Amino acid sequence: MRPMLRTHSRSASRTASWGIRLLCIALLTGASPLVSAQQLSNAVNSPKQNTAALADTTADLTQAAAALLPVSVSASGNHAEMQVGEPILPLLEVSLDFQDATGLSPSSLGASARLVNPGDAGLLARLADLNLTPLTDTLNILVTIEPPANGGLSFRGTGRLEIHTHLLPYTQGSSLRVFKAPLLGPFRDVTDEIAQGSVRARTTYGGFSQFLILVDLRPTRMVVDEKIGWLRNHVAALPVSERAPLDTLLDQADAAVDAADYPAAIAAVDAFRARVQARAGQYIANEWRATHDVENDAGQLIAGASTLRFSVAYLRDYGQ
Repeated sequence: MRPMLRTHSRSASRTASWGIRLLCIALLTGASPLVSAQQLSNAVNSPKQNTAALADTTADLTQAAAALLPVSVSASGNHAEMQVGEPILPLLEVSLDFQDATGLSPSSLGASARLVNPGDAGLLARLADLNLTPLTDTLNILVTIEPPANGGLSFRGTGRLEIHTHLLPYTQGSSLRVFKAPLLGPFRDVTDEIAQGSVRARTTYGGFSQFLILVDLRPTRMVVDEKIGWLRNHVAALPVSERAPLDTLLDQADAAVDAADYPAAIAAVDAFRARVQARAGQYIANEWRATHDVENDAGQLIAGASTLRFSVAYLRDYGQ
């Protein structure tokens, strides 16, 4: 009996913790305190129904009008961290690790976050197909990192971003993805890892703006084609002397995927990334500045190759 009691205690504790999280969301979004209290009471006090109750409560709160969420930021050197929500029980945590940053500070990062919902027409217009890349069934938070032009932030090469949340469950072969978009622009998949804990969604970046976790139901081969096309467009903007070798490597990766030769495809993508890294700085521009007066071509290409590699490996491991 004692092990059962301990299990029940842990379950109740987790449920109560989620209840506190959802109450915070209710207060932040202006949801009805009475309705939220009733739903949370049902979820906490009815163990057999807590999962359904919490899911219903989350859905109701997510439907509330989009609201800015509290964000706390710490930064020093080449590392920054964001906590979204209340500090004791954050809704999600975001970490950024730069390769070579200058002027990184909490204010220079320009970070904010807000809830979004399926009724957000402005957001939906920026998604290619809501049926194939829907919002999650639980909680959806749009993270914006838009450093102010006078903030002094710059960096060379790439950075690494991780979004960590307990609001989404991790499963092997998960379809959760990190999507990125410029302000008011279209979103695209930039994922290069989905890991446990509960979900740790990671991406490499050569620049910023907005990040959102979505479910990606598209055929993986379609995603691979899209990412190769994105890289081709960016290679076409490089100096003429840099284009041909990189185009050849993309041709090799594309042909290898067609032949289901995934080791060869990944080798070609790795060679593409290595060449860009070797040419960065002297032959391919590799600096990002908040003033937007330069283009971080190398950083963007390396980030694009990283997410392409993820999709090729996913195709290898899980098929379409």
